[in-house]
Amino acid sequence: MSAPNPAWKNLSLWTSQLAEDFAPRPALEGETQADIAIIGAGYTGLWTAYYLKTRAPYLRIVILEAETAGFGASSRNGGWVIGGLLGEDRLVGHLPEPRRQESWRLVTAIPDEVGRVVAAEGIDCDFRKAGMLYCAARYPEQAVRLRGYLDSLRREGLSEEDYRWLSPAELSRHVRISGALGGLYSPHCATIHPAKLVRGLAQVVERLGVAIHERSAVTVWQPGRLRTAEGSVAADWIIPAVESFAGSLPPLDGAALSRYQLPVHSLIVATEPLGHDVWAGIGLDHGQAFGEFSRQVTYGQRTKDNRLVFGARGGYRFGGRIRRDFTLTAEETALRRRLFTDLFPQLKDVSITHSWGGNLGMGRRFQPHMLVDRESRTALAGGFGGEGVGATNLAGRTLADLILGRDSLETRQPWVIQDKPFAKALKPWEPEPLRFLGYNAIVRSFASEDAVLANPHSPAWRRRLAQRVSERMEALMTWKIG
Repeated sequence: MSAPNPAWKNLSLWTSQLAEDFAPRPALEGETQADIAIIGAGYTGLWTAYYLKTRAPYLRIVILEAETAGFGASSRNGGWVIGGLLGEDRLVGHLPEPRRQESWRLVTAIPDEVGRVVAAEGIDCDFRKAGMLYCAARYPEQAVRLRGYLDSLRREGLSEEDYRWLSPAELSRHVRISGALGGLYSPHCATIHPAKLVRGLAQVVERLGVAIHERSAVTVWQPGRLRTAEGSVAADWIIPAVESFAGSLPPLDGAALSRYQLPVHSLIVATEPLGHDVWAGIGLDHGQAFGEFSRQVTYGQRTKDNRLVFGARGGYRFGGRIRRDFTLTAEETALRRRLFTDLFPQLKDVSITHSWGGNLGMGRRFQPHMLVDRESRTALAGGFGGEGVGATNLAGRTLADLILGRDSLETRQPWVIQDKPFAKALKPWEPEPLRFLGYNAIVRSFASEDAVLANPHSPAWRRRLAQRVSERMEALMTWKIG
């Protein structure tokens, strides 16, 4: 091990709570051979290594990590293990029965599979499966949209056991939000301590015989070979598990993975530990995840040490530049404080002790993908759009089966692409400045809609206009462009 890395302690609340020094593992030196070479020691890379090694213990697997295991979004997220995928209703909805129900059951079971593995492998990551709450909390249009969302889920065949409408009184048994108009509850979600999970997974795959080399950024990516500053790996299969950090990879045969993975930001704050009397007025007694049902995307949970962790989507930088400094500005912190104070007025004077953020990968048309190209012997997954804590587990299982040539429920899904290079299989994002202008116009329309609808004095015509603009932007974001 190298010298301790104290800067890791400041990445997020989660990393600050770990009792380790984050000394990096040895970098790759010299030439080595492997059956599988994985780029990135985050959730995607580690879950894929785990399922490959447990299903085929003979495999020689090497992971190359540019920083330290879990440095990216895996240790900086809000800690929701969602039983779903971004946009799965659009992907699954056209399937005939019973395939549609099989697909829904596969994704809704993600938290249970994560829970099974962490229990079996002894990973203490504060796993609590208490479901998630989407709340209509600040204006009546949220309740209308939320009811419409529930209707769409019913048309997909999901029942009361999957998603259930809660009256204001029923919602208050889970979370007590001032003026809430109702909510939607699903049991298919768990909350975790993200850094404990990713660091624990790294230790587990090492015990299984996987070699992890840190401070080993890939400088050359060719079919069957990776190079770093001080070494190289020849491998039968290569898995770039980088999501939002796709721009850090060199092209493969002239194709840049960054054209298909847009790095956007999400920003989070955490309060000081709150007293039991405060929590008695809020609820969330069992580890439920909660979010307000607005297009801005808010999310929160009550941590094991009784903090409120609360986040909301951030932005995008021109040219897909990764944001590296996540010292939140006063404005970024104030927005998140205002949003959680609107929900819980009793927290208006509470201290915010931690603020941080991370980069997440967004696929074009806001769709996830899990892909194998047997000609170049490449497999990859991404486009999780902020739902990767759970989706990466499914991706790991899926990529393992694809590489091993197993026909399984995981490999037969509509988000799985077989025998195509990513440059032909995936929809690229538009070139700049269209990307920057389009994404930021969409995000600003969502913020504008939220401000208009949250103001009870906004006239009816303005409320309708704000919704129409956001609905159009949402449609452009998913299907209509390109």
